[in-house]
Amino acid sequence: MRQHDSKSPKLLDQVRTQCRVKHYSLRTERSYAAWIRRYILFHGKRHPRDMGKKEVEAFLSHLAVERSVAASTQNQALGAILFLYRDVLGIELPWLDDVVRAKRPARIPEVLSRQEVGALFAHLEGQHWLLAGLLYGSGLRLMEAVRLRIKDVDFDYRQIVVRDGKGGRERVVPVPARLVEPLQAQIDSVAALHAQDREAGYGRVYLPFALAQKYPNAAAELAWQYVFPSKRLSRDPRSGESGRHHVNEKGLQRAVKAALGKAGIRRKASCHTLRHSFATHLLEGGSDIRTVQELLGHQHVQTTMIYTHVLQRGGQGVVSPMDWL
Repeated sequence: MRQHDSKSPKLLDQVRTQCRVKHYSLRTERSYAAWIRRYILFHGKRHPRDMGKKEVEAFLSHLAVERSVAASTQNQALGAILFLYRDVLGIELPWLDDVVRAKRPARIPEVLSRQEVGALFAHLEGQHWLLAGLLYGSGLRLMEAVRLRIKDVDFDYRQIVVRDGKGGRERVVPVPARLVEPLQAQIDSVAALHAQDREAGYGRVYLPFALAQKYPNAAAELAWQYVFPSKRLSRDPRSGESGRHHVNEKGLQRAVKAALGKAGIRRKASCHTLRHSFATHLLEGGSDIRTVQELLGHQHVQTTMIYTHVLQRGGQGVVSPMDWL
């Protein structure tokens, strides 16, 4: 029997290394390592090489039945296990293709009306107002907004290039006219802060993939700095260098939640609701579905089509007989 206690740390180190080879984010790396560890512990610390389809299905069933996790969470766990076998252990097992992924229930996205969006923004200010403006005005995802780099903002063409979006795709989105001046002011303040950091011996920022080795001086350039940097310096858990990371997304999430309450909006809404509202309001304004698909970065137009259901209010757009009275 394989002694897993001595093998487990080494295996998880292999998981982390392979995540970095594939340029996965630190968040994904930690998530995969956590799920793989739970999978191993669930089966009494047996090595994954000694397990198969039965053990994987038992673990996923445990999550669904006993832990009552959402379908998305169950699929995240399966994704980590698939990564372990195929990319870390180099084992191609046919049964992995037969493991059924949990189906996520099809839900019509929550969308705020234009009046509600206006009321929400009336209770946001400063950096939170600007970040929320990028979610609603440019259709950015939450993490795309907080990870935005100065070099990807083009004021001449009034556009933002979204790098390494969901699925590794890049896209170009507009900068609303109302955000040009506050966005320029934000970047000017970052430039001043960066100059102070450089004088103090810091000023280097995390670079994606292997760019730090290819361009050793780029990490200290203003162009690569985050548009929304953290107020505090922190140590990069991968490189060990101290620098200024981007702001924590939880700050905006809390601010939006508080603003919803102050605006009297009693619906389940979040930062992502602003992106849903961006798409829906564009379609309401007559924008083409393909254009909206490109702006959102959806791979398939069917994903974007969900917003057409939002437009068909009142049960596929019919007029209720109550309104005839």
